Amino acid sequence: MAKDQTVHATRAAPMRLAFRVSYLGSRFFGSQMQAGCRTVEGDFIASCQHLDLFSDWREAGFLFSGRTDRGVHACGQVVAFTTDAPARAIQTLNLRLPPDCWCTGYAEMPPEFHPRYDARSRTYRYYFSATPRDVAAMEMAAQLLVGSHNFTNFARIRNKNPWRNILRITVGEEEGFTYLEVKAESFLWHQVRCIATALFQVGAGEKDETFIISLLEGDVQRALQPAPAEGLILWETDCGIDWMPMPVVRRSVTHIVQVGRHHALMAKVCNVLRDT
Repeated sequence: MAKDQTVHATRAAPMRLAFRVSYLGSRFFGSQMQAGCRTVEGDFIASCQHLDLFSDWREAGFLFSGRTDRGVHACGQVVAFTTDAPARAIQTLNLRLPPDCWCTGYAEMPPEFHPRYDARSRTYRYYFSATPRDVAAMEMAAQLLVGSHNFTNFARIRNKNPWRNILRITVGEEEGFTYLEVKAESFLWHQVRCIATALFQVGAGEKDETFIISLLEGDVQRALQPAPAEGLILWETDCGIDWMPMPVVRRSVTHIVQVGRHHALMAKVCNVLRDT
């Protein structure tokens, strides 16, 4: 796609901007840039470059607050970059981004702001596709995970420090779906999805609280399989920012409605086929 060739005579002093970002992760190969794959970072950088907000993303200090895997969604991702066209960034980014990625808030930040290292906490919410029999048992088992623990058995470690501090964890129900919400200072790879797997086994009556304790305290012979990515949303990244709202453009709203309608239609088709 051709770069915007408009001559911009007036340029403001460089400003560090942060944006709160939402995206539907179904058609992204994760958030982090990968050669030959569509990613959230890749589309975001391409949109910024097309708008002439910066030419080199490294020089602009372009950073996301964290990574999400393929198929994971977000309504609380944070991105930051420095630009000498801040007004244009705020006014036009949502017009340029693809319909399955949009900004919902912005803020002016100090030059040293780093959305990853300055994040106080992150919150994920996981929606289960199946309904567990005993949500109360899941909630009770979930509380065993609060605090600082070795989460080796709940994650893919890859030489990372396995100790993480969970600040809050809840299991609830919303519009016919059971969800898990976890707030922590930071997370390991697949940690929330593995927690979802373990707690669902408790809710299904296959395991009890001693299973969670054994995962926290000892070695296991069989690693937990992470729950499917499609139910996971990066819910919030707390960087202590008071966001200024940005209106979502109609094409993003239309896209989300169309995707929802498609899945509702497929649910109807599946029900019809099941009952015939």
